[in-house]
Amino acid sequence: ELGEVVKEERMAGGWVSDVKMYRDSKLAVGSHDNKVYVYDVLDGGKTEQCGKLNKHSSYITHMDFSKDGKFLQSTCGAYELLFWNMRNCQQITAASSLRDVEWDSWTSTLGWPVQEIWPEGADGTDVNAVCVTPDNKLVVTGDDFGLVKVFNYPVITKGAAAVEGKGHSSHVTNVRCVKATEEGVRDRVVSVGGADRSLIVWKILRK
Repeated sequence: ELGEVVKEERMAGGWVSDVKMYRDSKLAVGSHDNKVYVYDVLDGGKTEQCGKLNKHSSYITHMDFSKDGKFLQSTCGAYELLFWNMRNCQQITAASSLRDVEWDSWTSTLGWPVQEIWPEGADGTDVNAVCVTPDNKLVVTGDDFGLVKVFNYPVITKGAAAVEGKGHSSHVTNVRCVKATEEGVRDRVVSVGGADRSLIVWKILRK
C-alpha cells in the first residue's frame, strides 16, 4: 500500500546525506562516513547491496546517475568530483572519458556545466544545492544567502546573470525542479530552508 515501509536497514556508519534512485533498478546512498552504498532494487521494493564506493576523503554531498544508468558521479565535502562505473562499482579515474555522457539529473555543485554558479568571493560551501530543469535549459541553485537563483544552462560564462528569488530568511538547504504533468501548468521549483524551516514552491515563468 502507498506509504507502507517495505524495508528498514542501517546502511552506513554516518548519517545519510543524499539518496538517488535510477529507474527503480539501482539505489545509491551517500553518507557522512565518506562512502556511497550501491544497491540493486528487486521485486517488491526490496534491496540488495552490490557495491561500496569508498574513494572520497570527506562526507558525500551530491550524486547523479547517467541517463543509461552505467555511471554515477559524486561530490564530497573536500570538493572532489568522482566518477564510477556502475557495472563493477569501480572508480573511473579518466574523467575526460565521460565528457560526452548525458546525465539523468544534475544536482552537483561542481562540474563543467555549473562552473560559474558561484558568486564573487564565495567559498566552496556557499552554494548548497543545484537542480537542472527537465528540459535542460535552466539551472536553479540554493545558497547560504537565502537566495534561489535561476541561470541559463549550462553556466559557463564568468559573471553569468541570474534571476533571484527571495523568500527564505535563512540559508537554502535544497532545491528541486518539478516537471508539470498537466497541460497549461507551469514547471515548479521547490526550495527548502534551513533555520526558517520553510518549504517554498516557485513558478518558472518563461518569456
